[in-house]
Amino acid sequence: MTLQQLKYVVTVARTGSMSEASKELFISQPGLTTSIRELETEMGIKIFTRTNKGVVTSNEGERFLGYARQVLEQASLLEGVYKSGTKIKQQFCVSTQHYSFAVNAFVDLIRRFAGEEYDFSLRETETYEIIDDVAKMKSEIGILYLNSFNKDALMKIIKSKSLTFTELFTAKPHVFVSTDHPLADKKSVTMEELADYPYLSFEQGEHNSFYYSEEIFSMVGRTKNIRVTDRATLFNLLIGLNGYTVCSGVIDNELNGDNITAIPLDEEGNMKIGYIENKKILHSNLAEAYIEALKKHI
Repeated sequence: MTLQQLKYVVTVARTGSMSEASKELFISQPGLTTSIRELETEMGIKIFTRTNKGVVTSNEGERFLGYARQVLEQASLLEGVYKSGTKIKQQFCVSTQHYSFAVNAFVDLIRRFAGEEYDFSLRETETYEIIDDVAKMKSEIGILYLNSFNKDALMKIIKSKSLTFTELFTAKPHVFVSTDHPLADKKSVTMEELADYPYLSFEQGEHNSFYYSEEIFSMVGRTKNIRVTDRATLFNLLIGLNGYTVCSGVIDNELNGDNITAIPLDEEGNMKIGYIENKKILHSNLAEAYIEALKKHI
């Protein structure tokens, strides 16, 4: 196994095509295919399978790629330290549920390293994807919440993937509504008062179970449901339809505007919001800096 072979498989996985990867790597397609097959034989695994739509990474290939990316990153750091004139491009990825404080911390991280080369990714995505990203080492940090309803199910999955959960803070349930909503001036609201208004939640794709829901009290039956995939759309619908969503109550006016407000919800329960990480890798300096920024904003 060589670093060059690891670069080959990472590039193929990213492009999804042997031909595209060969062009990018300046190697013939037969030469690339042969090198990857030799690596698969040496490792005793099948990294890629061919389909009509291109190259698809196998399940064991995804795990292998997670380690390959880590090895290549460490090799790049070594070159940066010991090869004069070589700049280190900082790389970091975080996967998160839709929290404004996670975005604020990400902004702080970029500002802190603004004078250097970097390649950062912030993935606001589905709960299953957050866990999967950290398990496969695509992301170093994942941010999600646990409560009495989903804790047992999610912690079983988290532990089975050799991940750990660290709590950042506990939040009482709130609802987000527009400042023009008929209930906006109330000090608190009940589920009964919200019953006639559209309920908005984040789509969880193929894993759209109650346990993966980003919103607490997801199992409560509602007559008007709207599912979305991004925060901007959700807030636009809150305003345009007098809708609501159940949340932690943490809001940032600079990111979300001053026409959204948070109201305490009269229901028993809480959200333990925290981050997951992979036991198999040590924190990078960027991960430490990001966690520090999270705590500052929280």
